[in-house]
Amino acid sequence: MKTQIRFTALALSLMFASGAALADMKIGVSMSQFDDTWLTYLRESMDKKAKSYPDGVQLQFEDARSDVVKQLSQVESFISQKVDAIVVNPVDTAATRKITEAAVKAGIPLVYVNRRPDDLKLPKGVVTVASNDLEAGEMQMQYLADKMGGKGDIVILLGDLANNSTTNRTKGVKEVLAKYPNIKVEQEQTGIWLRDKGMTLVNDWLTQGRKFDAVVANNDEMAIGAAMALSQAGVDKGTVLIAGVDGTPDGLNAIKKGNMTVSVFQDAKGQADGSIDTAVRMAKNEAVEQNVWVPYRLITPQNVDTFK
Repeated sequence: MKTQIRFTALALSLMFASGAALADMKIGVSMSQFDDTWLTYLRESMDKKAKSYPDGVQLQFEDARSDVVKQLSQVESFISQKVDAIVVNPVDTAATRKITEAAVKAGIPLVYVNRRPDDLKLPKGVVTVASNDLEAGEMQMQYLADKMGGKGDIVILLGDLANNSTTNRTKGVKEVLAKYPNIKVEQEQTGIWLRDKGMTLVNDWLTQGRKFDAVVANNDEMAIGAAMALSQAGVDKGTVLIAGVDGTPDGLNAIKKGNMTVSVFQDAKGQADGSIDTAVRMAKNEAVEQNVWVPYRLITPQNVDTFK
C-alpha cells in the first residue's frame, strides 16, 4: 500500500513539475530597434502570442538600438540566464555568426525573425521565420510598371544598407525593371526606413529639378515621407505613383486617401506567431521547419479595405 502511495505521489510530482516547466518557459527576445513602426507591431504581436498560451510564456524583450555589439551582448546575457529559447531580429544580417555560434554552443534554440541571416546554411537548432523580400520588390514594381505602361523614370528609396531586406527588395525591383528597358532609375539613395528621411530625399530631388514618374520605397514609412514631400511641393495627388512595403495602418490609410498607389503587406502577426510558436516547440524538443516563410500580399486601392 505504501509503495502504491509513493508511486502516486511521484506521478503527481512529475505532472506538476512538467506543468511548472511550461508555465515558467522564458524566451529572450532581442529586437534590432524598438523605434521602428513595423517592428513595433511585430513586437506587440509577439507579446500577444506569448500571452495566448494557457500557461503563458514569459518574453524578455531587449532593444539592441541598431548596435551589433549590444545585440550580441544581449544574447550572451540570455544564455547566462539559461532561457529556454532565444528570438533575434538581427541588427545586421551579415553579422549574425557569433550570435548563432553562442546559442548553438549553449544548446539553446535560436529563432531569427523577420530578417534572415546572410548565411544560408544555418546549423541544427537555428530557425528563420520571415517573408521572402525578393517577392515584395517584384510585386510592387510589377504593379507600377503596369500602371506606367512600361516606360518612365523612377526613384528608389532604400532601407538600411546593413539589412538584407533592403538588398533583396531592391533586387526584386530591379529584376522586374530588367523586363522594361524604357523605365529608368533616376535616383537611388537610402532613407534608412525613416519617414522624415524619405521626405527629405524626395524634397531634395524636387528642389534639384529632377523629374520622375514613380517612387519605389523599401517600406511604407519612406513612401509616406515621399508623398508628404510631393504634396508640399504642390504636385497633384496621383501624378507621381508611390509604392511601399509593409501594409502598416498608416500605409493602408495613405492608400485609402490616394497618397500612396500600392503597398505589399508584410504580416507582422504571422511572423510574430510563427516565431514564438517555433521557439516554444523547439524548447519542448519538437520538430520544426528550418525556414518558415510567411507570404506577402499586394495591397491596392481595390482591396485595401480587406487589410487591417
